[in-house]
Amino acid sequence: MKKALITGITGQDGSFLTEFLLDKGYQVHGIVRRASTFNTDRIRHLYHDPHDPETRLFLHYGDVTDASGLRHVLEKVQPDEIYNLAAQSHVRVSFDQSEYTADVVATGALRVLEALRHHVHESGRAVRYYQAGSSEMFGAAPPPQSEGTAFYPRSPYAVAKVAAHWYGVNYREAYGLFVANGILFNHESERRGETFVTRKITRSLGRIKLGLMDKFYLGNLESRRDWGYAGDYVEAMWLMLQQEAAGDYVVATGEAHSVKEFLELAAEYAGVDWTKCVGTDPRYFRPTEVDSLCGDSSRARAKLGWKPKVSFPELVRKMVDCDMELARRERTLLAAGHAVHI
Repeated sequence: MKKALITGITGQDGSFLTEFLLDKGYQVHGIVRRASTFNTDRIRHLYHDPHDPETRLFLHYGDVTDASGLRHVLEKVQPDEIYNLAAQSHVRVSFDQSEYTADVVATGALRVLEALRHHVHESGRAVRYYQAGSSEMFGAAPPPQSEGTAFYPRSPYAVAKVAAHWYGVNYREAYGLFVANGILFNHESERRGETFVTRKITRSLGRIKLGLMDKFYLGNLESRRDWGYAGDYVEAMWLMLQQEAAGDYVVATGEAHSVKEFLELAAEYAGVDWTKCVGTDPRYFRPTEVDSLCGDSSRARAKLGWKPKVSFPELVRKMVDCDMELARRERTLLAAGHAVHI
């Protein structure tokens, strides 16, 4: 039975990847940060009592800011594959928390790589490593963007991701480690955090449709992004680690849509007139904007045999359906006299 270790297992991608790997027969280990409240909602449906002999999902306290802790986890788990998904992943927030973002995203990746290098050297084991990159690394570079496009990051988050990418390349070339960089374009789902623009749109529209709120605010509606479904993209991560040689791959749909297009399609499906309930707030604009991202994933399609399965309209419908159901539950709780945070 193969063992996989996932940092950032409690995030959107971590939960989908955990499902995928468990279905493949893996034993999955995840690193979670200690908190006074549970932060494992996205993987709750996958978790079983670790005393159960059939259990194949195990969680370990740790953090990519703690180098010695990472080494201890690697020594304990002895993984065959490592997926580094941990990040402060909100681009707008990275302008407000730039130093923290750099520590988690860039130096965090370096700490994982150093722990891996040490583990491989001491144990002699062959371990494969996946580094989660981002289309934000391309920033102001004109679309379509491919593996050959020069990076032009436009946020502290993007700069940190570029550093993590090159750390991975350097450790691959300097130490012979199997390091694959996945440059994933925007991928969304019903598990996306509610502060990200796509989920903010579908969550708010569901609440407005059911009379739970009247208005919400967005930033730049003209930004164009290449949006895919997160469940599709985790397969590409896994495929990268099954290749004979490590490499770097862009993962994208090849279609770009504006925030306004996403909003219009979601609102139409939800049956809401968005022009009456959406305002603009300059706080949601970035100091340096990224106007258009659209990926050329020809290499991933040819070498990995990967292609997206969920279309843009299907993605929007999935998210709206989920958030309409959540809004119905909230309305039921309110009607029963329970407090609900909107």
